[in-house]
Amino acid sequence: MWASLSSSGLRILRCRVVYLPNPLPISPLPLVRSGFRIRILMDSFKKNASFTASSGSSRRGLEKNDNRERLRGRGGGSCKDKIDALGRLLTRILRHMASELKLDMRSDGYVKVQDLLKLKLKTFANIPLHMHTVDDVREAVKKDNKQRFSLLEENGELLIRANQGHTIATVETESLLKPILSPEEVLVCVHGTYKKNLESILEHGLKCMKRLHVHFSCGLPTDGEVISGMRRDVNLLIFLDVRKAMEDGMKLYISDNKVILTEGFNGVVPVKYFRKVELWPKRELIPFQTGK
Repeated sequence: MWASLSSSGLRILRCRVVYLPNPLPISPLPLVRSGFRIRILMDSFKKNASFTASSGSSRRGLEKNDNRERLRGRGGGSCKDKIDALGRLLTRILRHMASELKLDMRSDGYVKVQDLLKLKLKTFANIPLHMHTVDDVREAVKKDNKQRFSLLEENGELLIRANQGHTIATVETESLLKPILSPEEVLVCVHGTYKKNLESILEHGLKCMKRLHVHFSCGLPTDGEVISGMRRDVNLLIFLDVRKAMEDGMKLYISDNKVILTEGFNGVVPVKYFRKVELWPKRELIPFQTGK
């Protein structure tokens, strides 16, 4: 603090909050009376000055933050993160990489779990596959909220497959999926996509692209529910006229996790089989021409 003595009394020129660990054995009155200016500067204690009154509550707050960090799996990783990373890698391998990794995949998509765990790959958590166990794989399948996997035990061995989403030609549709035999089996059949794709879709139809099938969901992305076969952030919905498509010979299938799939005709679902197109979540209808 800077102070000066004037005819009207003590005048404060500048004031700074400081922390003094011990009282200074100095009385300010003699200094004021003698006209001295005092400046007390304790920079080394700045950090402590604003927290001394609430040190107990701050410590409790830090403990809560530490608990939250542990729950998130930061600072050393958690079992949840390890299993989630394993599930993501299994999805990539079983849908897209089995052939290049020379895995022995059956026509129904199943491979041996032990063969997977021998691969020289690391998960997104930077953990080698060989450091995981069969129980870890079971846990990844159990925890997957979109039910992307199926497990099968044969002759004392555990096998795993991705339920849908394959780009691997080894997988045969009839072996992987259950055929839909009647339009009455399908109450909702909707493809989720994005407005930026609409012009191309209305010109060329829905294409399989690199995958074996076009994917449809049997529900809407409402109320925060997880819907297999559709991304959560879609803003465009395309509804399939199931009856018309099946009457014209389009084959529809359903996976174990309730995703509706079709190869369409030569890998394309033509626009004439679209029942309606809506913006999501506004549910506004978008007019379009179905073609021939």
